[in-house]
Amino acid sequence: LSGFGAISGTCGVLDDELTSDTFHLVRNHLDFAADPFDDVDEPLLTEGGQTIHGTENAGGSSVDSEVFAFEMLARCELATLLATETEVVYDPPTSKKTDILVSIDGLRIGVSVLRAADFPYNPYSLANATTKLTDKLNGIAASTANVVPEQKWVKQILHVLADSDQNADLATQAWDALDAGLKGDTILVLTVTDGDDAFLY
Repeated sequence: LSGFGAISGTCGVLDDELTSDTFHLVRNHLDFAADPFDDVDEPLLTEGGQTIHGTENAGGSSVDSEVFAFEMLARCELATLLATETEVVYDPPTSKKTDILVSIDGLRIGVSVLRAADFPYNPYSLANATTKLTDKLNGIAASTANVVPEQKWVKQILHVLADSDQNADLATQAWDALDAGLKGDTILVLTVTDGDDAFLY
């Protein structure tokens, strides 16, 4: 689907992967060129993207990354939004949480979002990538175990937004080295953002 930013690479491929009992990796690009996203661009988002953009999340400054993780799934996989982060219910309520609940091909899928980027005084590294992926995958296991039955998903997508091909390569290297049991049946969608993407990081 059309939208804000130009998509290239692998898109529209999730099918049997959504019900498979093993892990998968998908990699693509989203190019903002010289036009960073701001509030005036909101009408160019999908309906679900607009909902996420206008909804306060559970903390932190990650709303835009959640918006564009959803946009990639909506535009490539025709995902629709079922619930934002604060609308997903857990027992116990203190459980680790996923960021978005979507429907793809009629299946409920949780989506957890992570950024792979160089921050001031903290360059992205293989060790950093390994730690962050491990933390997220542990969180995915916990949120999957604790989500209430009426919102139970069939699996989760870990959507990583990387600010460069180099950092995407590090994330891929870290992912490949992780224990298969930790990765479980998670789908890793790795989107490299190009152009004026500083607003995401």
